[in-house]
Amino acid sequence: MSRQLVFATNNLYKTQEVQQLLSGQYEVLNLKDIGCTSDIPETADSFAGNASLKSRYVSEHYQLDCFGDDSGLEVEALNNEPGIYSARYSGGRGDEANLQLVLQKLEGEPNRKARFSTVISLMRNGEEFFFEGIIQGTIRHTPAGAQGFGYDPVFEPEGYTQTFAEMTMEQKNAISHRAIAMRKLIAFLKEQAV
Repeated sequence: MSRQLVFATNNLYKTQEVQQLLSGQYEVLNLKDIGCTSDIPETADSFAGNASLKSRYVSEHYQLDCFGDDSGLEVEALNNEPGIYSARYSGGRGDEANLQLVLQKLEGEPNRKARFSTVISLMRNGEEFFFEGIIQGTIRHTPAGAQGFGYDPVFEPEGYTQTFAEMTMEQKNAISHRAIAMRKLIAFLKEQAV
């Protein structure tokens, strides 16, 4: 029987990605599943700090093992913006506005290097553990693809000719920053279960 693990998110796409990655080992619940309607503030100045705020909140308020993540796009020519502000880069106007703002700021810029980063904070039995995943790539001049979310339509991972949004969930899950961090988390959980 699979054990339960809370993912401190309300993002359905993220939840589905992680459920697929942990399928058969854990039943992954999100904040809605545990009745958490609080808007957990992301006020830290790093991905690790924000991930920690989320996992600690659930651990302290619900006494459940939980992991939280914070991810973002870091564009070299924009001094690694949007970074921790990736989800609210355009002032809360949504994914499309965020993506367009990045493209606008990169107009005429030859350096299109970027990376996606994820840090996961796991709170388990009162202890905290961190796992990181990074994937390098470039920012396309125009969006392509209808899968995924956020900046996926303009991010082309290194060594590929498709954007994340042109890939199936299975293809993206094989290489994404979140998948890299999740594999580290999964390996850790398996090791602890022995």
